[in-house]
Amino acid sequence: MTKYIFIAGGVISGVGKGVAAASIGKILQSRGFEVTALKIDPYVNVDAGTMNPTEHGEVFVLDEGTETDQDMGNYERFLDRDLPAINYMTTGSVYLSVIQRERNLEYEGKCVQVVPHIPLEVVGRIEKAGKKAKADFVVIEIGGTVGEYENILFIEAARMLKQKKPKDVLFVLVSYLPIPSKVGEMKTKPTQHAVRSVNTSGVQPDIILARARLPLDKPRKAKIALHCNVQEEDVISAPDVDSIYDIPVNFERDRLSEIIFKKLKIKPRKKDLKDWGRLSQTARTVQDEVLIGIVGKYFGTGDFTLSDSYLSVIEAIKHAAYFHKKKPVIDWINSEEFERNPKTLSSLGKYDGIIVPGGFGSRGIEGKIKAIQYCRENIIPYLGLCYGMQLMVIEFARNVAKMKDAHTTEIDGRTKYPVIDIMPEQKRNLEQGNYGATMRLGAYPAVIKEKTIALGAYKQKDISERHRHRYEVNPEFIEQLESLGLVFSGQSPDRKLMEIAELPRKIHPFMLGSQFHPELKSRPLKPHPLFREFMKAAIEKRKR
Repeated sequence: MTKYIFIAGGVISGVGKGVAAASIGKILQSRGFEVTALKIDPYVNVDAGTMNPTEHGEVFVLDEGTETDQDMGNYERFLDRDLPAINYMTTGSVYLSVIQRERNLEYEGKCVQVVPHIPLEVVGRIEKAGKKAKADFVVIEIGGTVGEYENILFIEAARMLKQKKPKDVLFVLVSYLPIPSKVGEMKTKPTQHAVRSVNTSGVQPDIILARARLPLDKPRKAKIALHCNVQEEDVISAPDVDSIYDIPVNFERDRLSEIIFKKLKIKPRKKDLKDWGRLSQTARTVQDEVLIGIVGKYFGTGDFTLSDSYLSVIEAIKHAAYFHKKKPVIDWINSEEFERNPKTLSSLGKYDGIIVPGGFGSRGIEGKIKAIQYCRENIIPYLGLCYGMQLMVIEFARNVAKMKDAHTTEIDGRTKYPVIDIMPEQKRNLEQGNYGATMRLGAYPAVIKEKTIALGAYKQKDISERHRHRYEVNPEFIEQLESLGLVFSGQSPDRKLMEIAELPRKIHPFMLGSQFHPELKSRPLKPHPLFREFMKAAIEKRKR
């Protein structure tokens, strides 16, 4: 019988529900159970593709091409699973499904209501996801915080499923305990109010994950238990950690899996977190640093830096660094600074490696191209991701092939040298206003050439990688670019689409860009081959 674990947040957003859900999934998986994970986003957007990355974080793309919330990436990384589209839903997608069913007369003339039909649609999707994965456990994260209008229907769905399957559903509340600097004491009252709020929706938390800057002490644990109607052992301390990969290990120190088994009346199985424990230890103890610069633009949000815009890139860097027993130090570099003051380009020389990640639009693009040129000319390991690969091709066209003002037609539709352009069939979709059909989304196959850096990384010719872009390398310029030394080492099986561009190792130790997003398939215990090879080159530069 499939078991369901709902995870919701209290007090503040961004409290760590996603990594908590992923960590619970991991420890259950380590006990020999089949686990799948779902994310419920309370936004009216039908998917995450139209959400602002500086507000919502990166868009994570699944194999099927669904644009999802970044927490789906956490689930895939922790569980080492490629998750299907059914595992992600938004308010918009749920309402859209219900409306389409109503239009198709699938409700047989009934009055379709927000309650119960919206929560029932949610329950149906959750159960379908569990069946598709043949899962023993389905972990469901409800976005936002309890008490918000936006997610009240999803709390209602949890209540309904609990009523339907009372012995198979658990509810976990992740709640933040502040420690005001002038007070110096951990305060439990916000958590008490969060529990009261979810109680008004007919749900009682079975387990409370107490997020805080410091570990929870016994008096606070007893207080939460008393006022929130749980046992002391059901209050799990979840202090801040330097590495998210510590979290499953910390949860198991508090016997979280044993508590879950006890509540769901499941016979425990032998645990095996050895490999994960070694990863956690490496992340905590490694001292030998490698310095990586990320040149981008999705950094600013008021006075703060939002690294979530490139969350998967950051994690892929960590995976590769830990594989090589190095401590990654990541700097955020605003490409617009190179446009304002080109002299600052010399600051790139201190880095062991530079990454230009994906993105859209013209802001900061010339600064990125200048940074890529500096890496090429000064032998700094470079990894370009999607847009970063396209800009690498533009830089080579301008400065090596002498195609002055070569560009992408995304930015300059009148350029004399459109080395990056939209494909003919996509142009027809744009002309017809069919914008949703112009993106290449999800997993596509590619074939890698012999005697290339890419083949040395992958160790196989046939690969599959995830995409999220409209523009491609223009076939009209490929022969000319290759004649001057640029190698398109990865191509679509029909040879029409260029998937990987690189410079031969005799010219540059590591200058490579991928049209796809390799970071989306990197896993903590299985670093992506391109990131692993990039990191190896960065470490060698540091030694030199």
